[in-house]
Amino acid sequence: MSYYSLNSYLKNKYGRKIYKLSLSSGLSCPNRDGTLSSLGCIFCSNGGSGEFAAPASLSITEQIEAAKQKVSKKITAGKYIAYFQSFTNTYGDIDYLRKIYMEAINHPDIVILSIGTRPDCLSEEVLALLKELNQIKPVWVELGLQTAHEETAQYINRGYSLEVFEKAVANLHAISIDIIVHLILGLPNESKEDMLESVKYVCSKKISGLKLQLLHVLKNTPLEKEYLFNHFDVLSMEEYVDIVAECLTVIPPDIVIHRLTGDGPKSLLVAPLWSADKKKVLNYMNHYFLAKNIRQGSAL
Repeated sequence: MSYYSLNSYLKNKYGRKIYKLSLSSGLSCPNRDGTLSSLGCIFCSNGGSGEFAAPASLSITEQIEAAKQKVSKKITAGKYIAYFQSFTNTYGDIDYLRKIYMEAINHPDIVILSIGTRPDCLSEEVLALLKELNQIKPVWVELGLQTAHEETAQYINRGYSLEVFEKAVANLHAISIDIIVHLILGLPNESKEDMLESVKYVCSKKISGLKLQLLHVLKNTPLEKEYLFNHFDVLSMEEYVDIVAECLTVIPPDIVIHRLTGDGPKSLLVAPLWSADKKKVLNYMNHYFLAKNIRQGSAL
């Protein structure tokens, strides 16, 4: 079997490798500023999962240029995805959102604008802006669902229901925005079957892409306190890769796989420590997939 990787999708569409540049909007999150909660999702770090982004004190253009320098040994005269990653990037004044997104999308080296946000932060004003931006260059919206199970959602303090997610997907699909959904594999108390149910659930919706992420326990998060107190099990490398392989068997071939794993900052990582060795993980995954006859391919 084959799966449709992001690299394959971008090469099919643009004829070349496209690099993602992590940018910071400087915005917060309703799950952290007291609107919904002051704790945030229990796994979220102080950097809002955007530790690799450029400093928010820089202008968007300056952030793009700084991020380009980081990958300058890999690519010159390249094209890029502007990725607003940390916190909730539609949670702000609409004039400010217009300013930063227009600055990013009009940069000559940017070919796609990708915005990470929450399903409950997509007002009519924001949707209208996204629709406008999508007429200039392709816009992706990345929604952090993490799980389709309401009990787990409450445990991780996600702060919204599946009904809210479904409404957001419908609204974004109505304005032709590509939707990428984030799922976390290895959340406490979830079985392999639970994780597969989450994958099947999101694939039944009108989404364009999927990110699979290993649960990382990071320092200074509520999850770290839970881990140290309750000593819940985290996935081994072998367990994680086996689950990913099973997930790929239920994902339709037209859904682009944006990520099969991820690496948190080593300085913050508490568990699982094996995930810090990205090269080892990818080598194991490649060999495992080869043995299972799983390969990257194009949409059918």
